[in-house]
Amino acid sequence: MLSQLKAGWRLLRRLSGDDAYERYLRHYAKCHQSDCASECHTPLSKKEFYKQWQDEKWNGVKRCC
Repeated sequence: MLSQLKAGWRLLRRLSGDDAYERYLRHYAKCHQSDCASECHTPLSKKEFYKQWQDEKWNGVKRCC
């Protein structure tokens, strides 16, 4: 029962985007940290990540209403 609740909580966090920064850090560690010679930069801070995420989400919305 407890494992089902935890799985449901993880699903809810993923669907709402609440775990987006944690997923970004896992992706960064897996794909970018080992490529330091070609692209040496630190991961974004939580504040920078959410700022970029919102900018990408809402930039370019062109509607008349």
